[in-house]
Amino acid sequence: MTRTYRIAAIPGDGIGTEVIAAGVEALTACARRDGNFAFAFEHFDWGTDRYKKTGGFMPENGRDLIKNHDAILFGSAGAPDVPDHVTLWGLRLAICQPFDQYANVRPTRILPGIASPLRNVTGPELDWVIVRENSEGEYAGVGGRAHRGLPEEVATDVSIFTRAGVTRVMRFAFELARSRPRKLLTVVTKSNAQRHGMVMWDEIAAEIGAKYADVTWDKMLVDAMTMRMTLKPQTLDTIVATNLHADILSDLAAALAGSLGIAPTANLNPERKFPSMFEPIHGSAFDIMGKGIANPIGTFWSGVMMLDHLGEKSAAARLMNAIERVTADKSLHTPDLGGRAKTADVTKAVCDALAGDNRTY
Repeated sequence: MTRTYRIAAIPGDGIGTEVIAAGVEALTACARRDGNFAFAFEHFDWGTDRYKKTGGFMPENGRDLIKNHDAILFGSAGAPDVPDHVTLWGLRLAICQPFDQYANVRPTRILPGIASPLRNVTGPELDWVIVRENSEGEYAGVGGRAHRGLPEEVATDVSIFTRAGVTRVMRFAFELARSRPRKLLTVVTKSNAQRHGMVMWDEIAAEIGAKYADVTWDKMLVDAMTMRMTLKPQTLDTIVATNLHADILSDLAAALAGSLGIAPTANLNPERKFPSMFEPIHGSAFDIMGKGIANPIGTFWSGVMMLDHLGEKSAAARLMNAIERVTADKSLHTPDLGGRAKTADVTKAVCDALAGDNRTY
């Protein structure tokens, strides 16, 4: 009997509409090729246009409308004429935090046909997964402003670290490291300067690490981590960091792998009490919106992660293989990769690769 997965598709802003349309096309082709499951996509026009018309990025009952879906496919959020924090808290974080998607997973590796800006670095030397704590830390939303407009105006943002929050993301990261061939984890910190929350972060990492004798792990200050990522990428494998630190480091990682346009994200609720959300990390990119040149690879790779999360392992492997076959052909590189291909060209090539893949996974 064919399984049907209900997917909430939220294109959002900018090129989000273009890459989500491409993602739906590729995922539909993937399901058609597999034959054992299907997708039912429900589209939601949530984003800045809706905010300008109604004052809300999504309706008040928005989360109720998507909480029973099997997964969420998200495009991007943000527009030049709306403050970024308004958009972020009105849409993306308004989904991630109430759905307790506390493990943000961002794989990074150099795909075939793509060159890293790092000298003499090839695929095997840069193959990472960054785990970002996605529910608290620096993005907890605690703080405020007082005495606005006066010389003594003050603004605060409080980083919140809870034992429960740190413990669960550390356990997730150690489990992920254990599942990878190298069984290697680096814990990113800044406990030399942040002497309360980040010291607790380090202490909990040590407590959890003691239970994973088969995982080799080390600790790295976030500033030193940027140097290690660029000078010694081969020494890294699985990485866990706070909400802010991992947000920054994962963009660096994507750039080192060739482009933000290829990078995927999974916002996971590991306990599956709520749907998880999958998205490319490149943002809304209004400067190229409507030109048909947005790179859909990040969305396709996010689709791989969604398939894996849904338990469709062979379909995930088939889609990843199709992505790699397409990136290996430089005539199919979009401008962010130095090529001239269009979004539609890349999408068609991935769908064609899926249709012609007769291997068993």
